[in-house]
Amino acid sequence: MKYSRRHSMCNDNAKVKHLIGKIAESLEIILQRCENIHTVNDFLDTPGGISLLDGICMKLIAVGESIKNLDKLTNKQLFPKYPQIPWREVMGMRDIIVHHYFEIDAEVIFATVKESIPELLTIIQKIGKEL
Repeated sequence: MKYSRRHSMCNDNAKVKHLIGKIAESLEIILQRCENIHTVNDFLDTPGGISLLDGICMKLIAVGESIKNLDKLTNKQLFPKYPQIPWREVMGMRDIIVHHYFEIDAEVIFATVKESIPELLTIIQKIGKEL
């Protein structure tokens, strides 16, 4: 039984590290893809911009879901150590995109990408280094 428990904890730690890496990768992709997005209209004025907005929303869903999974894997012990991020809001954005897709406000997504994603990436990278 002790072996199984220890093996499970090691497995959870590996899962946590894997998720941190995937979250960081997704955040980097979001920032890279939005380098040429300077106003919300850059998302809305062309079919390509709308496709980009759709893709960014999918990445935000993946990030939010992975953060929810991290919270579960760490028994809600990890995120309180990093209070500078509004973790509930990060997870909540995932829920809004998934459940209210046709009501998504492009301005909110734009602001999230430009204002919140850089800080979130910095903290996720910090968490990865500290694990």
